[in-house]
Amino acid sequence: MLKTLVKTFQELTTQELYDLLQLRSEVFVVEQDCVYQDVDGKDQKALHVLGYIENKLVAYTRIFKPGDYFEEAGIGRVVVKETQRHHKYGNDIMEVSIQAVSQKYNVSEIRISAQTYLKSFYNNLGFLEVGEEYLEDGIPHINMLKTN
Repeated sequence: MLKTLVKTFQELTTQELYDLLQLRSEVFVVEQDCVYQDVDGKDQKALHVLGYIENKLVAYTRIFKPGDYFEEAGIGRVVVKETQRHHKYGNDIMEVSIQAVSQKYNVSEIRISAQTYLKSFYNNLGFLEVGEEYLEDGIPHINMLKTN
């Protein structure tokens, strides 16, 4: 069972911050072979959703209130450690993130910038494609919106 925590940037311990940056780098930079600026100055505004198995960070997202990233609330940097993906922790961390947006911001409309190959994953969570596919850091993405 995935143990989750939702924290502001200020509430993160140094170890939690290190672990989440390490996981994001491991997947987005190394595994996906994408050179980009992960530390983008937005973490300070975000709520951080951390997912643990046996005290090891295996899943993560960051969420934003409306207006801080998109016009709507947003979820981003959705990541699951490669060796843990078969456990469906992506669904778990997204469900907690969607619930956190609702509870913390009292809104149900959520926008994401999804890697295109994950469209069906996000469709299953209630997100629908909006607009055209585009390249972000050399990877095909599409905007998706959840309205309920």
